[in-house]
Amino acid sequence: MPTKELTLPELMARFGSEDACHEALEEMRWPDGVACPRCGSTAISRIVKRRQFDCDGCRYQFSVRVGTIFQKSKLPLSTWFLAVYLMVESRKSVSANQLKRMLGVTYKTAWLLCHKIRQAMFDEDATPLDGIVEVDETFIGGKKAGAHGSKDKTIVMGAAERDGRIRLKVVPNRGRKEARDFFDEYIGEADAVYTDKLQSYKGAAKTRKLTHGTVDHSRKEWINGKIHTNTIEGVWSLLDRSIIGAYHKVSTKHLPAYLHEVEWRYNNRDNPYLFRDTILELIDCKPMEYAKLTA
Repeated sequence: MPTKELTLPELMARFGSEDACHEALEEMRWPDGVACPRCGSTAISRIVKRRQFDCDGCRYQFSVRVGTIFQKSKLPLSTWFLAVYLMVESRKSVSANQLKRMLGVTYKTAWLLCHKIRQAMFDEDATPLDGIVEVDETFIGGKKAGAHGSKDKTIVMGAAERDGRIRLKVVPNRGRKEARDFFDEYIGEADAVYTDKLQSYKGAAKTRKLTHGTVDHSRKEWINGKIHTNTIEGVWSLLDRSIIGAYHKVSTKHLPAYLHEVEWRYNNRDNPYLFRDTILELIDCKPMEYAKLTA
């Protein structure tokens, strides 16, 4: 399915009909030919009028949606494709309210659609960061300001490769254990790690025997030769713009999903096949229930 660098008019021309979307999804799901999801047989007959297949081996009737996140959705695939395109092509994402207006659906439907797509925006096989890595933390939400945050703020720790990928994670605090766990999970054999003066980072880098450089923001030191945290600071600016400009506010419960979306978009910023790759991830996603999301 040629989906490189799609413009919106191209998207509508290629995937504006249900038949076109089903054909594209079939090609992505079964590039070597349709296979029965129950027994694996490739001896398949088509039920054209119902957009279904009939397995000649076990007689199981199924559609291209079966076993995917699309299975229980009543939305047309063309609506799904358009929603995916809007989310991956918007630098600051789009809110559920905006999707509601653009797609002509209810807010509940748009909200659930956003979260289902975000579920696909999680690279569980991502390798640890390497090269020169910057680490920092930011505080999300709440109204109280302060150098050490406050009880009503959520702490997000982040790492960024120079000219590379990022990883973001909600942490309970900025203590030594959390910093060590973050380094162990997200940082590989990096050439160097640059941070501010937070002692937790110093201890984590020392434990891992990583070359560690710091800048002292309390003394207005933002750069010291090659040592700075400008890359990860730029990620925080992007996250702030997303929350203020698109989401307006996010709950602590759902914040990890929003972080995955920011990661996915940032780490795939040079990927011309991002729309296709997001659809492929959706095919492999397990169904997500509205009741579970709102529990």
